[in-house]
Amino acid sequence: MPPSPEHTRFRPTVPSRFAPLPTAPDVAVIGAGAAGIAAARRLRARGLSVTVLEARDRVGGRAFTAAMRGHPIDLGAHWLHAGPVNPLVALGRARGEPLRRAAQDGHLWVGRRRGRPAEQAAFGRAFDIADRAMTLAAGLREDAPASSAVPPSLGPWRERISLVHALVSGRPLQEVSLHDWPSLEYGDNFFVSGGYGAYIARLALDLPIRLSAPVAAIDTTGPGVKIRMEDGGTLAVRAVIVTVPIPVLQRSVRFTPPLPARTREAIDGFLSGTYEHVVLHWPSAPFRGRDRLASIVGGHHEPPGMLTRIDGTSFHYFELDAAFAESADALRAGPDAERRLARTVLAEHFGHRALRDLAMPAVTGWRRDPFARGSWAVVPPGHAGARQTLGAPVAERIWFAGEANSRLQWGTAGGAFEEGTRAADTLAECLSARSLRASA
Repeated sequence: MPPSPEHTRFRPTVPSRFAPLPTAPDVAVIGAGAAGIAAARRLRARGLSVTVLEARDRVGGRAFTAAMRGHPIDLGAHWLHAGPVNPLVALGRARGEPLRRAAQDGHLWVGRRRGRPAEQAAFGRAFDIADRAMTLAAGLREDAPASSAVPPSLGPWRERISLVHALVSGRPLQEVSLHDWPSLEYGDNFFVSGGYGAYIARLALDLPIRLSAPVAAIDTTGPGVKIRMEDGGTLAVRAVIVTVPIPVLQRSVRFTPPLPARTREAIDGFLSGTYEHVVLHWPSAPFRGRDRLASIVGGHHEPPGMLTRIDGTSFHYFELDAAFAESADALRAGPDAERRLARTVLAEHFGHRALRDLAMPAVTGWRRDPFARGSWAVVPPGHAGARQTLGAPVAERIWFAGEANSRLQWGTAGGAFEEGTRAADTLAECLSARSLRASA
């Protein structure tokens, strides 16, 4: 049996405080991540009673803040991407959450030296050219691997840009739909002091949530919905919003009767994306300025990305994409392999002496987590319509919501929150219409 992911060793920084569970709820929400929390908040605002069933012993899903050396560190979602369209940015401002804008400039390290200004400028120009070319190709071509649209003219920066886009896409670009790739909005980003996971957990305070309650099956053969728990218990409701991650939905939840073929095919066609952190505590790291990305190029190993001086501290993220994670997994040594890999790469570029005060207090493992099975859902070539398909309810009783539904903000807590709200609104309208028909 594989070891539990390291993030399960940590406790959340925001203590739970939940409302009593209703005895006969109108709606069940399965999952207390960003989508489930958003759905529950909106359903209650619309006057419906709700019970949230969460498999973990905490809320937040893949947004999770833990304390390390007295500082809050996110072990999952960390960026509030796409500020102009991200509902969690607008809500955070309205609530007075401590948002801060992400730095626009970053670090470039070439081999064992800092990048020169001319190299920095060339790198930035190459990124702009690649983004414009890929977006244009997506609008003109039939669907294809996103890798096919990365311009060859980028020269020595082409491989680096492909590596970065593979990291933020969750899979190598040859496995990512060109028609889906440009939908991810990354401009105007924010962080939240105290952690993104802590912010999401605050949004769950006083909601009716039952923890440690994994769902095994959903039955719609009767007039409503019957939910069977893994512990043998059952819950009867009028409708359900399912917000569990797609890789879990592919394996762990049974539906009776089976889902329509189109819905099932949409779910099963997604790939599991990988984006992991090795958390570094490295006071003497040669990076200055808080919350800046670092690109390290040249040498035998090129890490896909780093985020340095998190909130101005000595903490950094060494990012693992699918390829790096699979290399570590091949060593069959769990997080120790990931730590060794990170140390090897950093030593190559900065020297062993520079790592004298380096510690690695945590390694995430969302791909090994039975309640996640990956960091987010990835659309492969030819499957770009799946997100829209997931947005349609099944028999006016089952709704799906989560980051996988989002066309503009896939892979993000903001996208999940928006889709949870959307599902709650359409469900509430459907139940209202159904009640009107029954009383006519």
